Parts: sequence; C-alpha cells; structure tokens
Amino acid sequence: MSNADTTQSLTDRLTDRDTQYRIALYAVMYGLAVVFFIPYWRMFQLSVTPMSVLSQGGFNWIPPELTFAVWQRYLVEEPIIYQWAFNTLTIASITTFLVLLVDSMIAFSITRLDWPGQGAILAVIMASFMIPGYVNIIPLYTLINDLGLMNSYWAIILPFAAGPLGVFLLVQFFRDIPEELEEAARLDGFSSLRIYARIILPLSTPILTALGLFVFIWSWNQFLWPLIVLNDDALYTLPIGVVTLRDVNALAPNVIMTSLALASLPLFIVFLLFQDKLISSVQMQAGTG
Repeated sequence: MSNADTTQSLTDRLTDRDTQYRIALYAVMYGLAVVFFIPYWRMFQLSVTPMSVLSQGGFNWIPPELTFAVWQRYLVEEPIIYQWAFNTLTIASITTFLVLLVDSMIAFSITRLDWPGQGAILAVIMASFMIPGYVNIIPLYTLINDLGLMNSYWAIILPFAAGPLGVFLLVQFFRDIPEELEEAARLDGFSSLRIYARIILPLSTPILTALGLFVFIWSWNQFLWPLIVLNDDALYTLPIGVVTLRDVNALAPNVIMTSLALASLPLFIVFLLFQDKLISSVQMQAGTG
C-alpha cells in the first residue's frame, strides 16, 4: 500500500463520526481522570514536603526536597493509627456483612415469597428515603444508651445493619431473575432458604458486590455518629482520628496530608480489588433496567 493510500485511509477514519465521537469521549474521560487525580497528587506531595520548604510558601508540583519523616512517625513510631484503622476496618466489615445479609433476605421475602402486606412493607421501606438521617440521631442515641452499648463497636454497627437503598436495589435485581429457576429448584425439593442461598445469592454476586462496596465506603467514612457514641481514643475510627491529628497539628500541613493519605489509602486498595465486579454490576443493571 502506497503512502497516499495510507494517508487517505487514516483521513477517512479520522473523519468518521463514530471515530470522532470515540476520540472526544476518551479525551473527556482522561481529562476528568486528571482533574480528579490532581487533589490526590497534591495531598501526597504535601505529605512528603519538609516544613522548611512549606514555610517558604509558593506552589510546587514536585517538592525540591523530600522527606518521609511524617510517614515514618505514624507508621512506625506512633502505632495508634493502626488501632484506628483496625477499628474502622472491623466496623465497616461487620456493617457491610449485616447489610448484605439482612437486605438480601428482606428483598428475597418481598420478591420470592407470598405473604400478605408485601406491597405495604415495601412502600414503607421506600418512604423511609424521605426521612433525613439527622432526625433519627436523638432516638438512636437514647436507644443505644438504654441498651448499654455506648462506647462500643455495636453502637456504630447496629443502627445501620439494614437500609432502604440496599433493599430497593436488590428487589429490582431479584425481580429480573427468571422464576423458572426457582420453579425447577422447588421441583427438585429445594426449600426457600436453600433457593436463597444456592440460587439467588450466587446469581446476585455483581449487585451484592456493588452494594457491599458502597456500604463499606460509607461506613468507613462515617464521622458524626461515631463521634457521638465514642469517647475513648482507642476506639476512634480513622475519620475521627484524622480530625484529632488535624486539630493538634493545625500548623503542620504535611502532618495533616499524611494522615489523610493513610485514611484514604485502604479505600483505594479496596476499589482496585473489586472494580471489575462494580463495573459488571453497572453494566448488568443498565442492560436489565
């Protein structure tokens, strides 16, 4: 093929409307990725910049001097941040497990079992979306205090062991699962519990993963409720601990940025591990919705 034919073929491809749309789409997506990446780079850049450089002012994409002294301080010399990370991981993991279990059982009972009042119960669950979360703070605090659960993990976990969002998502997903699978299973002698555990849950792995990621991230980032029910430094979660460090080191931006980086790093790792499941869930919901 001559150079003229190659040039003509390339020109035709570039002038094609689908190709232009794809180029524009990728340009916008990569541009947005860069915009979202800049704050994280700035956070890491400040965390490794010495105070002697920060005190001079100015802006540098790459600091003229690097130091990992603050990282060493919190990762080696002051292990309290490990305790906060363990507390946050424990609370987020248990909360996520309970939400997936309870919400999936509620959704299964609404979509796959026959009992009176299903529509009314679902309507009440959906109506709870309209109630602001702050309205429940005082009743929840009173209940947790009466149960003697103050200053414990369960004071944070139990109030959020189920939620309307998870029920709504799972109800919509379970309705798209063919009923023929359930009928065939019942002919083979499967009970409702076995159908739920052996058929419905395995088929719902994508939506359960997406919901689990959402709940885990939300639980990891909780601040107001843990701040209300916890008063022991050893039981603090990472968001509360980071604010504590910020107040103590208000004049040290590198210390603040290091604590923020340490608090956000586990979530970044979780997303990288489960991003395929999240994307497949979104694609499946788009195809069935």
